[in-house]
Amino acid sequence: MSLRGLQFLCLLSAGSLFALTGLRQFFVEPLATGLSNSLWFAIQVLPLLLVIPGMLRLKARSFLLAGLAAMLYFSHGVLLAVAPEHRALGFWEVGFALALVMTTAFAVRHLNRAGALSEPDDSQPDDDR
Repeated sequence: MSLRGLQFLCLLSAGSLFALTGLRQFFVEPLATGLSNSLWFAIQVLPLLLVIPGMLRLKARSFLLAGLAAMLYFSHGVLLAVAPEHRALGFWEVGFALALVMTTAFAVRHLNRAGALSEPDDSQPDDDR
């Protein structure tokens, strides 16, 4: 798969986690006030919002951090899946988090290969020295 395809899948998974978190926070389990809902939603999606600009610029570090952030959503989804009333939301969250982890792993591997091929080899002596 191409790097642009992996980038699209990563962004799609991150956007799906963002949307699922908003759905849960504002419609399924809303807090007492709109301000507290908005603040709690911002705290929950902050890890995704911080890495998306780097993912758009194809930075390997941002893809790695997105995969690590997806582990937070995976853990939360497992906790939701245990409760019978939110089982479906939990399974969706686990699925999107796993998709994000897998696609970021492939993207980081692809970016590292491309970077290794484009960097000069320091093991060869230069003739200029």
